[in-house]
Amino acid sequence: MIDLLSDTVTLPTQEMRQAMFNAEVGDAGYGEDPTLNRLEALTAEMLGKEGAAFVSSGCQGNLTALLAHCPRGHEVIVGDRSDLYDFEAGSISVVGSLVLHPVPTEPDGRLSLDNLRSAIRDKSDYQCAPPGVIVLENPHCQRGGRVLPASYIKEVRELADEHGLALHLDGARIFNAAIASNRTPAEMAKDFDSVMFSLSKGLAAPFGSMVCGPGPFIDRVRRYRKLLGGGLRQAGLIASAGIVALQTMVDRLIEDHRRAQLLAEKIRDISGIRVEHPVIDTNMVFFRLERDGMSVADFLAALLQRGVRMGTLREGVVRAVLHYLVSDDDVDESANAIRSVLQAGPR
Repeated sequence: MIDLLSDTVTLPTQEMRQAMFNAEVGDAGYGEDPTLNRLEALTAEMLGKEGAAFVSSGCQGNLTALLAHCPRGHEVIVGDRSDLYDFEAGSISVVGSLVLHPVPTEPDGRLSLDNLRSAIRDKSDYQCAPPGVIVLENPHCQRGGRVLPASYIKEVRELADEHGLALHLDGARIFNAAIASNRTPAEMAKDFDSVMFSLSKGLAAPFGSMVCGPGPFIDRVRRYRKLLGGGLRQAGLIASAGIVALQTMVDRLIEDHRRAQLLAEKIRDISGIRVEHPVIDTNMVFFRLERDGMSVADFLAALLQRGVRMGTLREGVVRAVLHYLVSDDDVDESANAIRSVLQAGPR
């Protein structure tokens, strides 16, 4: 099976497995797990932030960060095609009692300054939930893994400062964005008050995410992590894999980007599909199915029969995600399988 469903389907490397076996552990609930402490210190250093906290998932990371930023009843201004808005089970509202205020997402993943400005309500108007935080996603998953320009992020930072708002980054794949833009992770994070990133997306750790920010903010994140059932004991078993992921899996992400570009080129001229994005920034390829009588579900099922798995995030569009378990030969086979399915046509 060539599995392009997501970069979360990866298995931990042998080095990660060995590190987990040998991990020095302690009770993280008392701050006594040395391996977890090393992971959090390494993360803070790499992102250029004062502190970092390990959480079980990106969903928990975003939720704890937003709760740490603003009181219940405040608005979270977020893109209408963002992962946080679409795929985190409404946790921000259901658990966090925060109000999601969606604004249109541009084709390249930006939230236009005009739309952001219009979404920021007057804090003195008691009829409205007051604004609390703006959230950007970089790279932007549903917009094809596009990377936000540094100049744009600075403009949003200035807008947030103008209105006294926090700026949070859902940077689940921030290392992909850093590699694609030839910048350091710290440079990618510097204009944000807080950053969440995943250890299991692209980096192949078995699970876990990190939240980074100022020291007092991270203290609040840890309190909310406990409240949400994320209290940790011998977390070094997992943290050890995260350390290996950060030390060994970041620089190689450029290979995933190259293979995504290669796949896009190989399928761009196949009749019956249209590659969604002319520019492939990171490790994702989205293409629209334009074959009469063939649904996305039928296409994916036929592709699976040929040994290739892909997925969809919205009707009519297929997503392929490259990762370290996919080779150049796998890219060739995937393109051939797509061509075969479309040539066979609907059944």
